[in-house]
Amino acid sequence: MAKTSMVNREVRRAKVVKKYAAKRADLKKQLADPNLSYEEKTELRRKFQALPRDASPCRLRNRCKLSGRPHGVYRKFGLGRNKLREAAMRGDVPGLVKASW
Repeated sequence: MAKTSMVNREVRRAKVVKKYAAKRADLKKQLADPNLSYEEKTELRRKFQALPRDASPCRLRNRCKLSGRPHGVYRKFGLGRNKLREAAMRGDVPGLVKASW
């Protein structure tokens, strides 16, 4: 089980990313305009850099929904490898069966 502080930090980051998503996208779109002068681009870059660091989506970390484990997480299920295996053995995941050949 991951520390609850780490899980809470990820939840907080996800909220900040969602809050600033539109503003970040708008600033990035404006910065990509080739017709802007140097001063305008500098001002836009200053505004972009003034946003919180946690507003960047690349700072998010995929975590298991049950245990909070940061590694070995399957995106499709949102579970870590060990919790996914436990759920599959119980039959909670439809269509997922243990491999045998």
